[in-house]
Amino acid sequence: MTLYKSVATLLAKVLGDSQRRMARHACYRLFYRNDLARLALFVGSDKEGSHHYCRHYQHHFEPVRNRRLNLLEIGIGGDEEPTAGGGSLRMWKAYFPNSRIYGIDIHDKTCHEEHRIRTFRGSQADAGFLHRIAAEIGAIDIIIDDGSHRTDHVITSFQTLFPLLNMGGIYVVEDLQTSYWPTMCGRNLNGSTDLAAPHTSMNYFKRLVDGLNHEEFLIEGYEPTYFDEHIVSMHFYHNMVFVYKGRNNEGSNLAPIRRDPDQTS
Repeated sequence: MTLYKSVATLLAKVLGDSQRRMARHACYRLFYRNDLARLALFVGSDKEGSHHYCRHYQHHFEPVRNRRLNLLEIGIGGDEEPTAGGGSLRMWKAYFPNSRIYGIDIHDKTCHEEHRIRTFRGSQADAGFLHRIAAEIGAIDIIIDDGSHRTDHVITSFQTLFPLLNMGGIYVVEDLQTSYWPTMCGRNLNGSTDLAAPHTSMNYFKRLVDGLNHEEFLIEGYEPTYFDEHIVSMHFYHNMVFVYKGRNNEGSNLAPIRRDPDQTS
């Protein structure tokens, strides 16, 4: 820690702004590239400290970190202040050395743009905006929702962007605790006292779990949804979920049960 600060202080004195950004990124990679939690703390991301998300991110992202990916994060941070926030964008840039990092925020955050980092201004609840930026980015491999945390916004973003995610991609939603807070649910209902409340983001994702087994449903004429057919696994942790995209078409292990009992073999 002391060595990092000493090097950073020295570089700040002798380099210009653009050179400092490049040197800072090199320091991140040199000292903390294999420890996402420490990297988060040093770039000022609340994914560690205020939360404890980095151990889960490192577990899920380590196998793909050296690939050429496009990562989109909803929510850059810092509220209205243009120069505030951006820590997690820099963290992802350091952790994924061959990837392009994109950020969405309701406020102007263009000051955080640099090599391999680009920002867009708009609302995560605006499906048209999400379609436009997805088309501009092209293929998207990882999406992280750290935006408004309003349950209706979370659901709109997922329903819009998950179909645009690459096969094999990962969609992450943070801060699902807001499902239990009436002020964040968009309705005067309490997700803490009604754990089956249909409007909360937590219950939205819980309902998708059954779709993993849609081929086992004994429902005449059931038509699987897009999410039934394209979610291959879901991993829940404290206040967050990872959703993996692929082809969920392994077939039923109990196909004979579906036959008419009068049908002869």
